[in-house]
Amino acid sequence: MTQAWLVLTRADGRDVTAPSEAQMASALADVYNGKTAHPDGGPGSAVLRFGYDDGLMYEMEVSSGGAVRFAEWSDRDCEIALASPRTMHALAQADALQLWRLMAQRQVAKIRNHPWLSDD
Repeated sequence: MTQAWLVLTRADGRDVTAPSEAQMASALADVYNGKTAHPDGGPGSAVLRFGYDDGLMYEMEVSSGGAVRFAEWSDRDCEIALASPRTMHALAQADALQLWRLMAQRQVAKIRNHPWLSDD
């Protein structure tokens, strides 16, 4: 595969390319502390995505209250889901940061091995 990339979309919609751990922690703190809300009035969320220029993309969304959703895609355009999305509920902020660290390190197998819930 070619060049890998990592993008954090903060709860306010701003994208941060190649975010540091401090930027990821700050984005999660905003979500967990309820500092941002979705425009429709629902809970705010932040999304960390990583992928490769020529294919695969992975995304992990964390919403307030600790709801986490992990999805795997064939490409950046989300054309083909490679697996059913995995979810967790009420995940602690530190645990969400640990999952994002694994994303930043491209450790997909370790992410898959976490105790995800059954399909929604």
